[in-house]
Amino acid sequence: MRFIVSSQNLLKSLQSISGVLNSSNTLPILDDFLVELTGSSLKVTASDLETTMSVVVEATMAEDEGSIAIPAKILLELLKTYGDTPLTFTIDKNQGIEIAADEAKFRITGHNADEFPRSPQMESTTSLVLASDLLLTAINKTIFATGNDDLRPAMSGVYCDLSPDSVIFVATDAHKLVRYKRTDVSAAESTSFIMPKKPLNQLKSILPADSTEVQLIYNETNARFTFRNVDLICRLIEGRYPNYEAVIPSDNPNTLIVDRQSFITTLRRASFFANKSTNQIRLTITGQELFVDAEDIDFAHESRQRLSCNYSGEDMEIGFNSRFLVEMLVNIPTENIRLEMSAPNRAGILRPVDIENQAEDLLMLVMPVMLNS
Repeated sequence: MRFIVSSQNLLKSLQSISGVLNSSNTLPILDDFLVELTGSSLKVTASDLETTMSVVVEATMAEDEGSIAIPAKILLELLKTYGDTPLTFTIDKNQGIEIAADEAKFRITGHNADEFPRSPQMESTTSLVLASDLLLTAINKTIFATGNDDLRPAMSGVYCDLSPDSVIFVATDAHKLVRYKRTDVSAAESTSFIMPKKPLNQLKSILPADSTEVQLIYNETNARFTFRNVDLICRLIEGRYPNYEAVIPSDNPNTLIVDRQSFITTLRRASFFANKSTNQIRLTITGQELFVDAEDIDFAHESRQRLSCNYSGEDMEIGFNSRFLVEMLVNIPTENIRLEMSAPNRAGILRPVDIENQAEDLLMLVMPVMLNS
């Protein structure tokens, strides 16, 4: 097997799938890229058994179709040292790989391609086409709110609720919750599944922010995303997702509208003075004024800041984790945000003000923290 390929094209393609590789694997073959040559198309695959990702690169010259597993780390490191240089790969019958570039030659020992795990064969599937920018937005808006509790694996992923009316993406770690809904996309029939965080992070790093079509194929155990020259298959998280609708309070008579960027800056300043383990800040809302207070009793640090706001409802004091609030606010892309509240011991609801796309519905929920008297 022999082929010539651009070092820059190959590096860019390998980097797009290298996030699938683990630093330590139970199977040594998973430290490799599977390279398959068919015609002039070079298909490169990475896998950790749970997620399999492949990309197709066009070779400028190809002879003798075949396949080989190439150690990923040394290949990536070598490619990083070259600009846009034609590289000639020659693979012999003993899995020896010679790489020729300019006046240099390198030799790597490859492995038998048959040892590389095969992609799962998906049966009884349903498909849906999504715009790349919609999927990218959904991932960005939700993935930060996923949990890390091994005892509750369902909450470590993003819940996808597909129906003939809309698509809904939900993430929660029990302290914060995000629900992102789109009514301009629909599925043929109602279904739901939980996507793991790792493949979503892979998609997040390579999805184009445009209207490129992404084909989503799914069944009860796996989901597959295909776009341009990329193909990703992942195993879905098993288990029942919490009833997220039940924790969203419906009656929130107290409504605060405030400039988002000013609120973020104020919260970040307050966090310097808050207790480092709780990140607790106190919001005191009276009339059209919002006071943001923080204190760290252990070091006798405290701060008080005032913001102008638009508020309707009874005067109230409520405590939140400042880190959670900032995480949410940076993911709401509007000039002003609305914070809806009912009582100091009930969850607060964050929503954008003046949404451009009426088919988009973004809701973020944050649990309050008990204030010290």
